[in-house]
Amino acid sequence: MRRLSRRKALSLVKELDAFPKVSDSYVETSTSGGTVSLIAFSTMALLSVLEFFVYQDTWMKYEYEVDKDFSSKLRINVDITVAMRCQHVGADILDLAETMITSGGLQYEPVVFELTPKQREWQSTLHRIQNRLREEHALQEVLYKSLLKGAPTALPPREAVFMQSPDACRIHGDIYVNKVAGNLHITVGKPIHHPQGHAHIAAFVSHESYNFSHRIDRLCFGEEIPGIINPLDGTEKITYDNNQMYQYFITVVPTKLKTYKITADTHQFSVTERERVINHTAGSHGVSGIFFKYDTSSLMVTVSEQHMPLWQFLVRLCGIIGGIYSTTGETVGTEQPHPLSRCCRFSVTYLLIFKRFHLLLIHKDLSKEIKI
Repeated sequence: MRRLSRRKALSLVKELDAFPKVSDSYVETSTSGGTVSLIAFSTMALLSVLEFFVYQDTWMKYEYEVDKDFSSKLRINVDITVAMRCQHVGADILDLAETMITSGGLQYEPVVFELTPKQREWQSTLHRIQNRLREEHALQEVLYKSLLKGAPTALPPREAVFMQSPDACRIHGDIYVNKVAGNLHITVGKPIHHPQGHAHIAAFVSHESYNFSHRIDRLCFGEEIPGIINPLDGTEKITYDNNQMYQYFITVVPTKLKTYKITADTHQFSVTERERVINHTAGSHGVSGIFFKYDTSSLMVTVSEQHMPLWQFLVRLCGIIGGIYSTTGETVGTEQPHPLSRCCRFSVTYLLIFKRFHLLLIHKDLSKEIKI
């Protein structure tokens, strides 16, 4: 009884088969069909490999929200070389609330302003990368995904063979400031603190020694990430005027970076540069020096690395294989008589036979009439 019920179930399932099979004795192969099949299988393999490469790749997703963190401090990482002696120059920060931030986190190191051939080669490479980043913004995503350690984002050390007396001052270190607009400035004289304002002691510095030619090896906000190139990295300004003033207007955007290699809270920024010569008689007032005027954005950007899910990859792969198989099947099927064409041929043949039979009857009737 069980075998009978099982046979009935199998026969019932067999009747529900929506894909009827064709016996091998009715299948006919051809050279053109084999050629099309070979092309189809090659195309399937090629597109499947390319789709696998797409599956392995990732892309960056940008999300924007209001920055609700106002109590934390903003870290500024500085590495700037000024063509003046360290005893003649000073750096500090004055924010929007007239709060003077001490530059205790900054170090003053006497160095030689002129770069060695190896350092100049590094700077040229960095300039080429910066130019490409300005032309093609999508390259920034490559930097986010790669985060190459050992990338040319730090000035190589100077060779010991290069013997020359220091003529410049390297100001480097990090400072923690409030998340409000502020002004990081480097000018003549050391800064002093007093209740009624902010000042630099510049009376003992000769005006002929003023030289604000500078090179920005590193300037970034937030956590330092190896491999990330910031807009001002590698910037070099040379002046032959003692009263030169350089201004950098910076807009800082808080950024959360989430990749498969690193998770960090950092900041992106855009910058606008301006430079002019201080000449009070010509109406160009101000103080000679280097000024970085920054302001923080109220929006925060979350940059996360995304990957294609496995199920989506399998669906796309099935779509490629199924689409090519169906298309080539229709292409090869055109070589065989189509069912509709067979019906048309049968109809035409039937009409011809009926017409001939009808003419034969007419001919017989005419014969009878002639005999009569």
